[in-house]
Amino acid sequence: MRFLVFFILFIYAYCEITVFIMVANSIGVLLALIGIIATSVIGFSLVKTQGLRNLSIMQQKIANQQNPQNEIVKSVALLFAGLLLLIPGFVTDILGAILLIPLVQQHVVKSIVTRLPIKSSFTSSTNYYQSEDIIEGEFKRKDDE
Repeated sequence: MRFLVFFILFIYAYCEITVFIMVANSIGVLLALIGIIATSVIGFSLVKTQGLRNLSIMQQKIANQQNPQNEIVKSVALLFAGLLLLIPGFVTDILGAILLIPLVQQHVVKSIVTRLPIKSSFTSSTNYYQSEDIIEGEFKRKDDE
């Protein structure tokens, strides 16, 4: 297992360095470094704006007693995209930018949500929670006697 993690980390570093060298040869080292920093800043701002928008949608769904499951998974996808954009390198920036595309997010959310065994307590009625333990009976107040 340790060998596999080391191997994957080595392949990732090799790919990042190779892509950086190719980009630096074509546009220059300074512009390549500026590009990496710029994609981190732009990616962070995009994740921040989309995250705030997703948070407001999630709050509206909770207020309307709807299931916010898709928005929660989408928030995790945005967090993962932000993490990829903050890691320096062109390969991770490309992967993070791909995760910011709404169509890709919908596909990822749909594939994750169908696999998660999550039960919701949100209902479409006025009751917040449904209970299967209903006890019927009669009562009589002692003060009435």
